[in-house]
Amino acid sequence: VADPRLGMGAMLALPPGKGPHRVGCTDVMVGHTRQGLFLRLFYPCLPRAGATEPLWIPRPEYCGGLADAALGRRWCSVLLSIAIGSCRVPVSWNGPFKPCSKGYPLIIFSHGLGAFQTLYSSLCTELASWGFVVAALEHRDHSAATTYSCTGEAGTEEWIPFQRVPQGQKEFYFRNKQVHQRAQECVRALRLFQGIAGGRSVPNILHQDWDLSMLKDSLDLSKVAVMGHSFGGVTAVLALVKEPGFRCAVALDAWMFPLENVLYPEVPKPVLFINTEKFQTPESIAKMKRLSSRDSQTRIVTVLGTVHEDQTDFAFLPGQLFSRIFGVRGTLDPHKALAITSRAALAFLHRHLKLQEEFGRWDELLEGVGDSVVVDAPLCRSHL
Repeated sequence: VADPRLGMGAMLALPPGKGPHRVGCTDVMVGHTRQGLFLRLFYPCLPRAGATEPLWIPRPEYCGGLADAALGRRWCSVLLSIAIGSCRVPVSWNGPFKPCSKGYPLIIFSHGLGAFQTLYSSLCTELASWGFVVAALEHRDHSAATTYSCTGEAGTEEWIPFQRVPQGQKEFYFRNKQVHQRAQECVRALRLFQGIAGGRSVPNILHQDWDLSMLKDSLDLSKVAVMGHSFGGVTAVLALVKEPGFRCAVALDAWMFPLENVLYPEVPKPVLFINTEKFQTPESIAKMKRLSSRDSQTRIVTVLGTVHEDQTDFAFLPGQLFSRIFGVRGTLDPHKALAITSRAALAFLHRHLKLQEEFGRWDELLEGVGDSVVVDAPLCRSHL
C-alpha cells in the first residue's frame, strides 16, 4: 500500500544533458579488494537504436543504505524502493563510446556523506553532454550510504555499510581520516585512467559489455579536474594537495570541517566554490576565503534560493517526497539551479583547463553577474 508520508507514486524526473553530445554511462569496478575502485562513468556516446536507460538506484541495497543514512530508519527502505526504485537516468546504458582524437578532458567526482555514485547523475550527465568524461566514484571509507566490493574471482560481494561517528570519538579525527582516504581514492582513479591511456589492460570485474581500452586515445590527461559535493567538495580540495595531475577543483557546497588547518597553505591550484544559500557557516566561508586570498583565481559564489540537496538529484524529487526526507526545499527552480551550477563550473574549467570550447560565454557567473548568484564578500549575508 502506498504511504502518503513519502508521497508514493510520485516519480523522479531527471533532465537530459543540454550539451551537443549524447551521453552514455557504464559501471566500472577494478581490483578484488577494498583498495580497488568502484565508479560510474559518464561519457559522450554515439546514438544507438533501442538504447536502455539505467536505474537511478542501481540495486535494492542502496535504498536500505539511504533509508539508514538519510532518515535513520532502515525500515523505510521498502517505501523508498516503491517511491524511487524504478526511476531511470536519461542516458544510454553501456552506449557506444564516441571517439575523440583531440581527447576529452576528465573529471573525477566525489559524492557527499551518506550518498553514492548515482545521486549526482543530472550534473554528471550535463557535464558529459558538453564533452567531458566524468568518473563518479563510490567511496569505501564508510561514508557512502552503502557500497560493495567483489572480493574473489567468483564475484563474492562484500558490502560496506554507512558508519556514523563512533561514540566517544571526536568527529574531526574520524572524518579527517575518511577525507584522506577519499582523496587518495580520487588519486587512484586518475592513476587508473593514466594506465588506460598508456595502453595498460584493465579488466572490469563487473563484466559489463564495455571495453575500457576504448578510452585509450580519447582522453586528454593534461586536462583533469576533481569535483565533489559536500564531503566530496572538501575531498576535491584535498586531492589538489595530494596530486599535481589535478589542474583545478570545483567544490559544491563544500563541508570544510574535516580538513586540517595546516593543509590550507598547501593547496596549490585554483578552486571554484559553488555554495547554496542555507548550508554554509561563517567558519566554513572563512576557510574558503583563506584559499581565495592565496590564489587570486579561486572563486567563491553562492546560488541564491538553493539548499544543500539542490546540488544533488534529490532536487528533482516531487515536493512532498523531498520535504519528507530533507525538510524545506529551495525556492529556485531545480532546472535553473542545475544550469547555473553547471555553467559556472564549465566557465571555470574552460579557464583553468585551457579548453577550446565556448564555455567562456558563462564567465559572468564567476563574477556574480545575474539575479541568482552572489560572489565572495556578500556570501555571509544569509547567516547574519
